[in-house]
Amino acid sequence: MSVTVSHRQTCRLCSSPNVELVVALKPIPLSEGYTTDPETARLAPRYPVDVYMCRDCGHVQHLDFIDSENLWDSYTYYSGAAKGMPEHFRQMADKILDTTKPPEGALIIDIGSNDGSLLVPFKERDYQVLGIDPATEVARRANERGIETVCALMSIDLAKKIRDERGPAHAICAFNVFAHADDLGEMVDCVRTMLAPDGLFFFEAQYLLDIIDGVLIASIFHEHMSHHSVKPLIEFLDRHGLELIAAERAPIQHGSLIGTVQLKGAGRPVEKSVHDLVALETERALDKIETLKAFDAKVVDLRETTASLAKQWQADGKTIAAFGAARSGPTLMAQMGLRDAISFIVDDHPQKVGKYSSGDGVPIYPTKELLERMPDYTIILAWVHSAKIIETNREYLEKGGHFVVLCPETRIVGKDGDVHL
Repeated sequence: MSVTVSHRQTCRLCSSPNVELVVALKPIPLSEGYTTDPETARLAPRYPVDVYMCRDCGHVQHLDFIDSENLWDSYTYYSGAAKGMPEHFRQMADKILDTTKPPEGALIIDIGSNDGSLLVPFKERDYQVLGIDPATEVARRANERGIETVCALMSIDLAKKIRDERGPAHAICAFNVFAHADDLGEMVDCVRTMLAPDGLFFFEAQYLLDIIDGVLIASIFHEHMSHHSVKPLIEFLDRHGLELIAAERAPIQHGSLIGTVQLKGAGRPVEKSVHDLVALETERALDKIETLKAFDAKVVDLRETTASLAKQWQADGKTIAAFGAARSGPTLMAQMGLRDAISFIVDDHPQKVGKYSSGDGVPIYPTKELLERMPDYTIILAWVHSAKIIETNREYLEKGGHFVVLCPETRIVGKDGDVHL
């Protein structure tokens, strides 16, 4: 498969050319490229994920990006199967309905709808629902479960077609995809095109401040083209005829930003939550180059610690495995100096078991193999679920195994808790 990689010269939000490299990272392979041939997997090409900051508006982003057709071609993440996500979506559906109070049978749209999990609670209450997602397999699954889904990238032409055929939407969502588009201007223009005059747009993305505080290096991979904060988004949305009226932090994904947006001038007041987060970001200098440079230094320290431990374990003849063939796996393996250190990965995803990880060629076995093979150390690549993985695999720890957690610092967990480094 030929992959197209492009490099922007300007900020994704304000189009300024005044952008600066702030976090230099090692190139990684596409995260969903699992194959049945270990050599093909090992030789998979790697692409840049360096992080830049706009000196004018403060937006943090990748300038190198993968063509959308390549990025979503073999996507295997299903939101309905992710721990805690269906419950989170139901809570968000309740909040959206309480906030928008749409009329009976109103249209609810989800951009980047994946398997339709967010739209299920709306359909159960007899609202019209429409999902839009470019990943063929997940869109097929959504349609099979009765959530009408258009398998396509969001575009102005598609937005106009939906508006003409179905009328305006009273609520539009973009959960965990608002960081996934190179042309964010087009995405919000699509929202403005489809949104009813009194409708609201809700987005969710990982929050830059949480990424920095938690040293969440695992959240940096090709799909995540933007690392959002509130201040740059306010001006960006305003330029596109939209207004951010609420912004809150949520614990999902170890720290997310949930924004509520109306058409500019629609009448709802800007809530205190927006002003509070702007003040916090100013206090924390979130739009300053120095802040991101300090984050880069923490990443370097984390890499040196983890790589040193792995080398020592290998020298001592210890076996090292990994838990979770997660999208963040290639990032953690590359950035933490773990290439050629991990013997195998355990995961129960049916499209990953029996295959090899992209870029490293590490075999993926069912999770039951963890107890059968008993590696001395198991690095948790599915970092979002570290606590749950440790909790549900106590037998592995009781038999002498150790889990290794990498964010926000390298931490080894044994049967009696943390092991002193």
